[in-house]
Amino acid sequence: MTVFLKFFPFSHTSIIGNSRHYSSKHNKELLNILKIMPKEPKHIAEAQKQRRKIKEKLSRYVPGKVTLQVLGTGAKGAPRALYLFSDQTRYLFNCGEGTQRLAHEHKMKLAKLEHIFITQSAWRNMGGLPGTALTIQDVGVPEITLHGPPGLGEIFVATKRFVVIRDLKINMADCSEQNVFEDNVLRVEYVHLMKSDVISDPQPEDTYGFKDSEVEATVQQEDASTSTRSEKNRRRRRSSSRSTSSDKAIEDDTDYYAHERKRFSKSKRRRSRSLSIESGSRTVPEIVSPTSQATLRLNKEMGVSVAYICRLQPRPGALNLEQCVKMGVPPGPLLGRLKAGEDVVLASGVKVCSREVCEPDDPGPVFIVLECPTVAYLDSLVNNAAMKKHQSSATHDDEVACLVVHFTPKEVCDDARYRQWMDKFSPSTRHIMLNESNSCMGSEAVHRIQYKLNLLSDSIFPLLKDKGTNVAEEISDNPSNKKQKCEEKNGNANAHTSLQNDLNFENLTVQSRPATPDSLFISPKTICTYQLRPRKGLDRTAEIKINPKEYINETMAVENFPTALTDLKDKLIDEKKKLHNSEYPKILFLGTGSCIPNKTRNTSGILFSTNDRQHIVLDCGEGTYGQIVRFFGPSESDRVLANIEAIYVSHLHADHHIGLTGLLQGRRKAIRNQRLRDKGPLYLFAPKQIMAWLSFYDKCFEDITEEFVLIPNGDLVYNNPVYPADMMKPILSELNLSDLKTCFVRHCPNAFGVSLVDKHGIKLTYSGDTMPADSLIELGANSDVLIHEATMEDELAQEAVVKMHSTTSQAIEVGRKMAAKHVILTHFSQRYAKLPRYNDNFSENVGIAFDNMQVNMNDLVLVPHLRPALKLMFAEHYEDIENKAMKRNMRLEREKSALSDKNLKRKQSVT
Repeated sequence: MTVFLKFFPFSHTSIIGNSRHYSSKHNKELLNILKIMPKEPKHIAEAQKQRRKIKEKLSRYVPGKVTLQVLGTGAKGAPRALYLFSDQTRYLFNCGEGTQRLAHEHKMKLAKLEHIFITQSAWRNMGGLPGTALTIQDVGVPEITLHGPPGLGEIFVATKRFVVIRDLKINMADCSEQNVFEDNVLRVEYVHLMKSDVISDPQPEDTYGFKDSEVEATVQQEDASTSTRSEKNRRRRRSSSRSTSSDKAIEDDTDYYAHERKRFSKSKRRRSRSLSIESGSRTVPEIVSPTSQATLRLNKEMGVSVAYICRLQPRPGALNLEQCVKMGVPPGPLLGRLKAGEDVVLASGVKVCSREVCEPDDPGPVFIVLECPTVAYLDSLVNNAAMKKHQSSATHDDEVACLVVHFTPKEVCDDARYRQWMDKFSPSTRHIMLNESNSCMGSEAVHRIQYKLNLLSDSIFPLLKDKGTNVAEEISDNPSNKKQKCEEKNGNANAHTSLQNDLNFENLTVQSRPATPDSLFISPKTICTYQLRPRKGLDRTAEIKINPKEYINETMAVENFPTALTDLKDKLIDEKKKLHNSEYPKILFLGTGSCIPNKTRNTSGILFSTNDRQHIVLDCGEGTYGQIVRFFGPSESDRVLANIEAIYVSHLHADHHIGLTGLLQGRRKAIRNQRLRDKGPLYLFAPKQIMAWLSFYDKCFEDITEEFVLIPNGDLVYNNPVYPADMMKPILSELNLSDLKTCFVRHCPNAFGVSLVDKHGIKLTYSGDTMPADSLIELGANSDVLIHEATMEDELAQEAVVKMHSTTSQAIEVGRKMAAKHVILTHFSQRYAKLPRYNDNFSENVGIAFDNMQVNMNDLVLVPHLRPALKLMFAEHYEDIENKAMKRNMRLEREKSALSDKNLKRKQSVT
């Protein structure tokens, strides 16, 4: 390992002295390592090739099975996402933040995803697009088509510095109302819903039509600056707080993943830095023509919401072989002719008509997906002629919509005009609501692991308070028997429902449809399905449910675990007797995984609470807002969100800040719900380059910069502070802190570590992502607790160097050098989904972080005692990672031996 570490003789002073924080010498040495350690995924090209072959083969047929499935219910903190899948391909309607995590848990085959339909360009609908694009790129999807409002493609332009799309072609569909989308599965009409003021003052057609120029954009930040608030929105002392950095526009051309890349030729490198988007029939390999500022603002002001009227392609009726046998039709070509709709004459002279031996043709059911964002869109919706064609006034039964999926907010659904519009559909039309009226957050896995961890300590691992998931009362020992009893635990519901395999699907559509407008709504849970072909309607038997009894029994059945649990409980009782009560400060881990979320570890996020009403978020990966809602519950989370006074972002990799927009919007709603009129914007401590992204989002999509005041991390570096002390003092007072300082660390450009000291002198240091850094050791000297990333196990030290992360031993050693009283390891590679590999360096002051783990200063003494019980609890997982490590070592030994033999033969041939 020392061979690799000597390539990185960084110190905090040399990093600070360079405006890019990397000297050319260091870059050259890093590239030399990358040259011999290529990291480019080689499987993508082959996967894309296979995918194209399969697609070409299947595209000639109309599939016999097509199903809609609720992935994200739109509940508070949960994504909004509806999945349509056939035998051949997949379609996604809306892609809210957290969609890829639920897709991973519920085994949705993103490798077949080809089209994403977005109703409106708002974070609630498209916050999961960047992460989902990276995931489908990695599994070999060659291209994907986005459907939606004007300017939707700008989301990938805006995020291109930290969401690197190289092997995925993104097409932008022409979604003008004159156009339709059609393939072998379905036909989609686009309906534009407009605000009333836009309708009364119509723009020229090319203003809100879908034009090529709208996806030929580069990020423009002419108005971006570190001082982001208007005077009227600055409240309390924050009205005088502003960044001391220059008010010049912030532009960011930094490649934040340069340290992980293979060396490209100049032409390849140039292509990798551009986004390939295709609009209509013309490919735009490099985006060079900026969309005008006027067009960007107009798209945002217009706020077009696109509704989708979808119809499955007609399918000939299936051949009834039993009927064919009865009528004497022999095997052979006659069957094919009958299936094709042709009448035939048998050798006996008997005429057999096609209609006698075939099921009726399926013309294809109609379903509608829409969002009416506010009551201002109601005129456009209720008067829309295209929608009326599929209501009760339809000219033909086949035109009546069988299903309407509403992404419309609850407050709009409650409007009398919206209800009246819904009443105009046929009584046979079903309505599924995907908004905050639902309560299911979609994950069973997070409850499974929390119930298990709760056995160890109900204070460190409290049970989650989102109550929107069904709780199973009993489950048969026979896995093949799907008869279950479940009790709905969502608020006031107390009805018991018996779910059986042979239930009539349509009988499950609504809970005892009362004769009120509420009976129009179906409140689904994740994995609620609606089968469109063959026509079977709604099926709720697969909706997720949690089974605490099963999780606990499963854990207690692990060999030696009950004994280890008893020993642990005794130790914890003894330790607690020595401690005094100290509830705050408190640390809640919201995300402890790296890179992408999986079902048990979300991406980076920590809630640091100095008291009951002052909270600071440290890093904000995708789904951080949802994690807060899941931990505290829908009601209590509003109080917590409203009292978040600051957010710290360590660096600009997506897994550390892509959840910022959702969290800011969630906080704004919570303040409104709590009626806290005196609440002003929060403080955002982050690299100043973050404004390139935030101001662009504000300009193109939704107002966001009014929610925060930026204080650049670079202005707070511990040995060279720039931010004025007289301005920092009142900020610290508001945050209930006595000190807050940063340092540069050894990761990507503009990466920081931070230390915070509360008013009682408790010091917390957080590394962000970094290799071992002397600057962090100096900054965190004598910390009460160090939270340090430990992405890799020790045997992967070389990989850690390439990706500029730390191993577990390196993180522990940093804690030893800074004399930290307690060390908590986090940011584990997702290969360690449940538990990292232990080593001899795990001393008595070292603990392991889990999602939804909450500790105060007293609990830090207890956390290391959990390790033996954890190792038994996750014995199967731990054995798996040990076996992988053994196989890896054996492979390396074979390679080393082969290389040695090769060198020996070369020497012998020379002599």
